[in-house]
Amino acid sequence: MLEELKTFIAVVEYENFTKAGNSINLSQPSVSLHIKHLEEYFNTILIQRSVKQKNIIITKSGRLLYEKAKQIENILEETKNEILDYTNSIKGELNIGASFTIGEYVLPSFLGEFSKKYPNLKYAVTIENTTNICKKVEDFQLDLGLVEGIVTSNKFIHEDFYNDKLVLAVPYKDELCNKKFQIQNYQNKTWIARENGSGSREYLDIFLNSNNIVPGNLIVFGSNYAVKEGVKNNLGITLMSYYIAKKAEKNKEISIIKTNENYSRSFSYILPKTNIASKSIETFINNLKEYLIM
Repeated sequence: MLEELKTFIAVVEYENFTKAGNSINLSQPSVSLHIKHLEEYFNTILIQRSVKQKNIIITKSGRLLYEKAKQIENILEETKNEILDYTNSIKGELNIGASFTIGEYVLPSFLGEFSKKYPNLKYAVTIENTTNICKKVEDFQLDLGLVEGIVTSNKFIHEDFYNDKLVLAVPYKDELCNKKFQIQNYQNKTWIARENGSGSREYLDIFLNSNNIVPGNLIVFGSNYAVKEGVKNNLGITLMSYYIAKKAEKNKEISIIKTNENYSRSFSYILPKTNIASKSIETFINNLKEYLIM
């Protein structure tokens, strides 16, 4: 229908089928066919013409359609320009900071898809614990921070964008897998933790304290991968993101214990409070939200 309207506009403006066809690279028979389709669609005569088609008269219905067709043409052109402007503005470089769970287990797959949609946008990704990422955003070293854990500073624009399930992970087919979950079974065990300042460590501490669990020993690692490998190799047990645990369980590296309560934490993005988010940042955040709920 759009092509027919385009042809009709040309005929009205050139007042000649041949000239109209030349202007839009159509033969005269094709022009006539387009006009016929429109007249059949609207069930009215749009153009009165002589047998030789040398003189044409636009009917009242034709004038009305011409006005509406021009409006449609203008709207389409404006929309095209706005879309081009929007797409072309998603470019440059984003300095992104991410805490370990997000940086190691979420961003790689997400960026693979996102970069196909916005190939002109480049990224520099810094992966550190939540405390360090917050400090770098505060010091304007990063455009955007993606963190897990509790963010209390009023120096940021802060918003939660995903609820991350936390699960209890033990060595694969550990004896604890055969027992109903009871807190006393986890007393005096060796627990594996991330370092202080990590969002994962923060929630492990909350879990242990709220359940009055006293570890017999605490092994600290500086990455989620090392924590997972520690559990896999029977060094101890931990509370970890389901994002990490689900693949490890599928690969028979660890087992997940079903607890009496559900545990979770928020993934959040933070921006310097004094900065206005660019269109690139807004697009990045919106796409990340959509990706995580798929």
